[in-house]
Amino acid sequence: MCYKHTKHIFHKMAKPKLIIFDLDYTLWPFWVDTHVDPPFKKNSDGKVEDCRGKHVKHYRDVPAILQRLHGEGYKLGIASRTSTVNEANDLVTLFNWDQYFQYREIYPGCKIAHFKRFQVDSGINFKEMLFFDDEYRNIKDVGSLDVVCVLAEHGMNEETLKEGLEEFASKRGS
Repeated sequence: MCYKHTKHIFHKMAKPKLIIFDLDYTLWPFWVDTHVDPPFKKNSDGKVEDCRGKHVKHYRDVPAILQRLHGEGYKLGIASRTSTVNEANDLVTLFNWDQYFQYREIYPGCKIAHFKRFQVDSGINFKEMLFFDDEYRNIKDVGSLDVVCVLAEHGMNEETLKEGLEEFASKRGS
């Protein structure tokens, strides 16, 4: 089912106050610390490239998802365990996603630390957060905080977003 046709359903459901995304294999199909070679740049046609001229891509649906969620008033965040903090931030900027993310926790370590920081910085309770990640260990760790977590096994797409919003509504009541 297309998101446009289900949009009216989501207006009646419980909604998260903060939606958080992992980066590697969730918003883009690679590990920023091993699969691409910084520094990155945006070329004249708007494509992002690494230092070897390789086109660095995000998952197809991600820009539309971020734009829509932001436009609907959701607060958005990034939780990434990467050791290449500057490079991850550079890609977020080059993809023009800075405008969407109010919260960023990008550094090595357990994602529980990331989420404790989100709670302090945002004032939003864990129960009001929705998290997408491609790694089960992160889902398990963050889920222990009572955050609604969704495994994005194939990266973020419209179906995974829909699943996440529905799961949040189901667990938090409508």
